[in-house]
Amino acid sequence: MKNTSPLLLVVEDDPQFRSLLTTTLENQNYSVIAISTGRDGLVEVRSQRPNLLILDLGLPDIDGQTLICRLRTWTDLPIIVLSARNQESDITLALDNGADDYLTKPFNTAELLSRIRALLRRTAKLPNAIQEIFQVDDLKVDLTKRQVFVAEKEIHLTPIEFNLLSILVRNAGFVVTHRQLLEKIWGVSYIEHSHYLRIYMRQLRQKLEIDCARPRYLLTEAGIGYRLYAGEN
Repeated sequence: MKNTSPLLLVVEDDPQFRSLLTTTLENQNYSVIAISTGRDGLVEVRSQRPNLLILDLGLPDIDGQTLICRLRTWTDLPIIVLSARNQESDITLALDNGADDYLTKPFNTAELLSRIRALLRRTAKLPNAIQEIFQVDDLKVDLTKRQVFVAEKEIHLTPIEFNLLSILVRNAGFVVTHRQLLEKIWGVSYIEHSHYLRIYMRQLRQKLEIDCARPRYLLTEAGIGYRLYAGEN
């Protein structure tokens, strides 16, 4: 009988940590391929077509950041970085290079499993195209009609405000970096103008949040970017 459980690829050079992670994932009924080098990772992604990659950055042959960049030239494979590097610059660079999520070591097992489930759910929806109506609690966004509702009351947004919100909707539950938002909305020449984001995010929160000082939907990832709350995992 064919195994239908998701296949996860783990690229981690520490043998003890790799073994622990493999056991943890297999106990959750995932199929796991665990290897130690970036070059082998590239081979396994091409040959095995895993559903998700868990990647350490400090590999012995190819730096994890370089590996992410190489993969993003030809695949949308979901990537979770699991690294001891905890500087904002490392996290931001990994996300800008194309990683979908980032956890630092030591990690919380329940949080890792939750993020894996969330990414696999999001990926499963992609073949049927992104859902055009997003709803979480009292917030509803219709991407096709460009309409936004809070508690069934329609909220008027400017074109830039709606474009900002729509990017967050399409990545709901995941961090979108300042650079990614600036580039997608204003273009590459504006990637240093982070004050633009602060202005429009403040305006969005004033329209969508009950308490702008304690936002419920539009969450800040300090020094990195923003994330739209997508409900409990």
